[in-house]
Amino acid sequence: MILEVIVDISSAEVDRTFDYLGDDIPLGSRVSVEFGRKRLLGFVVGKKETSTFPNLKKATLIDSPIDEKQLKLMDYMRSKYNLRHIDVLRLFLPTKLREEKNPEYTRIYLSPNSKYSCDEAKALIGTRAKKQIELFDFLTEKGGGFLSQMVNLYGVSAVNGLREKGVVTESDVHERRVPLGSLDRKDKVVTLTDAQQSAVDQIVSGQGVYLLHGVTGSGKTEIYLHVIEHFLSKGKTSIMLVPEISLTPQMLGIFRARFGDKVAILHSGLNASERYDEWKRLRTGQAQIAIGARSAIFAPLENLGAIFIDEEHDTSYLSESNPRYDTREVAEERARIAGAVLVLGSATPDICTYQKAADGKYNLITLPDRISAHKLPDMEIIDMTYEFRSGNRSPFSHELIDAIGQAIERKEQVILFLNRRGFASFMRCRDCGYIPKCDLCDVSMTYHKHENSLKCHYCGTTKAPMTVCPECGSHNVKEGRVGTEKIVEELQSIFPDVKCLRMDNDTTSGKDAYFKILDKFSKGEADILVGTQMIAKGHDFPNVTLVGIIEADAALFMSDYRASERTFQLVTQVAGRAGRAEKKGRVILQAFWPSHYVFKFAKTYDYTGFFGVENNRRLVTGFPPYKDLVRVMITSSEVEDGRNSAKAIYLAVRELQRTYGKFPFLNLTASPLKKLSGQFRYQIVMRLETVNSQMILNDTYKIVGENRPKKGTAFVEINPQNLY
Repeated sequence: MILEVIVDISSAEVDRTFDYLGDDIPLGSRVSVEFGRKRLLGFVVGKKETSTFPNLKKATLIDSPIDEKQLKLMDYMRSKYNLRHIDVLRLFLPTKLREEKNPEYTRIYLSPNSKYSCDEAKALIGTRAKKQIELFDFLTEKGGGFLSQMVNLYGVSAVNGLREKGVVTESDVHERRVPLGSLDRKDKVVTLTDAQQSAVDQIVSGQGVYLLHGVTGSGKTEIYLHVIEHFLSKGKTSIMLVPEISLTPQMLGIFRARFGDKVAILHSGLNASERYDEWKRLRTGQAQIAIGARSAIFAPLENLGAIFIDEEHDTSYLSESNPRYDTREVAEERARIAGAVLVLGSATPDICTYQKAADGKYNLITLPDRISAHKLPDMEIIDMTYEFRSGNRSPFSHELIDAIGQAIERKEQVILFLNRRGFASFMRCRDCGYIPKCDLCDVSMTYHKHENSLKCHYCGTTKAPMTVCPECGSHNVKEGRVGTEKIVEELQSIFPDVKCLRMDNDTTSGKDAYFKILDKFSKGEADILVGTQMIAKGHDFPNVTLVGIIEADAALFMSDYRASERTFQLVTQVAGRAGRAEKKGRVILQAFWPSHYVFKFAKTYDYTGFFGVENNRRLVTGFPPYKDLVRVMITSSEVEDGRNSAKAIYLAVRELQRTYGKFPFLNLTASPLKKLSGQFRYQIVMRLETVNSQMILNDTYKIVGENRPKKGTAFVEINPQNLY
């Protein structure tokens, strides 16, 4: 039998199959092969009877971790996104399966020796060895224990004493690591509303893609749970995706309470051993439900019944580094291959998703009401230009400060949202205007007071804060716009006895940091939670009655066609954190441009009204969903190398218009972010008619591959999340 093998090297030069001799093993098998002078791992993606190559070497089977349906998904992703075989195959596996050695991590386990009765064993130990007797009693009661744990509990002498006397036996046992094992949540007996039950009935009896458009607090999660229960009863598995790792503990707690050990978690925050253990439980059928962020779409589940993507509008579902893919598109294809249903849930669906529902390509289910006693919280919009003119230089309006004080008096909790971390967005010399920038990136550096440093949020470079201007020598240095760190400091000066927590990328870098912050807040150990967009989605805190949105219009001024959509989504999502239980909620939104149409619709949570205006703007201006937006990004460590590559690609792409007709838009320019991590950046942006965009893309992929810079890279992005 001839095996067609993809070797585990991510390089365009070897992105093809190589023939090896082997047994008739399943497609997707992991094999060990000799490649050149090295021994490498490979994956069997095809089989045939003959080969045109003589003197083939033999492939040795290791195991079969990938199934044929996953290989079909690989083919789709390669065709859709121009990816290499191995870059997709690696998505299916934990890192421990990219090693030839046994991935099982084992520890020495001590058990009572069945050769002796309890009395016989204790006679051998002796009555004077009290510590050994205590240890033996423990092992007898528990059935055994890991050697290292017994040493910590009873000491080396006691452990070695039992080993030398032969009253215990030793074995190598794999210890499963349980991610977030301390989660403790009780299941609630829930009676579905008529609207929820109707949604469940439609999904379990239908097929294809469902958009579950429900306002915040409308009970979408309970619908997910009931649909999963239905498919479990039919012997089918499910995948549950959430946009942020910070949401995983909450969703995992809910699912574990309902389904127990049938749930496994997959996300980038797990260490290698934890990820392997959870992957193996899913692969072997010990767990039937996978929960996680974007990467969980590749969970090794068979007999798939349903895939759920919560907060489907979220930008984190688009992978912006190699391999680049849209999780929603991948999920739709995986569901199609498996014959499963795909459920996209959101209070503020992506414009393109909602248009598909409006066109009948997706099934639309609407939940217009909350299930709690209170409706959506009232939203007050504060004009910060008026506050500024009246002499208020604080980031807080008078109304917000009063509302925070009242909530604290009632022993209720507050969430404050500002989508900017750090203490100040930049430092500037007031005399000459100099702003410190990152040496490797074309961006200003953010001031972090706690660390007393300037930090680049793109590459992580740090510098000492500016006290004297290096350009003019002035000491007249001013801090720029406030960040979350500054907000917390200001709050503590106004409310000195109030406990604040901050949640942003700076405070959540440690393992399980998300969980620890959210757990403290949910237990009432803090009065106010200040954070960036990671606090805006999905969280359910019954005692939160006030949400303050600071600088709500900041994102409106970004040169991005999605700016209005993102602002509406963020405002609506964070507002939905208030009044989710029995207490009425209140939202105070601060803006310098309060008359913008985004806030008109956000105030009344009118998504369909916003969609009508925004969708028409996209139609008129020629942006998705009516045109496909494509960017070719060229980066190089040398300016001329990058510029020459960009020009060659642009000229070749421009020639495609002879075949396909004039593009609605085509332009070559330096990227707005001209330099990033020491790489100079150029971009070619085009808008394409959707009817022939895939053919143009296929030709563009080829052009880019033939004209990459010598000292950099070039890649294609489809409908990128930003154009910086």
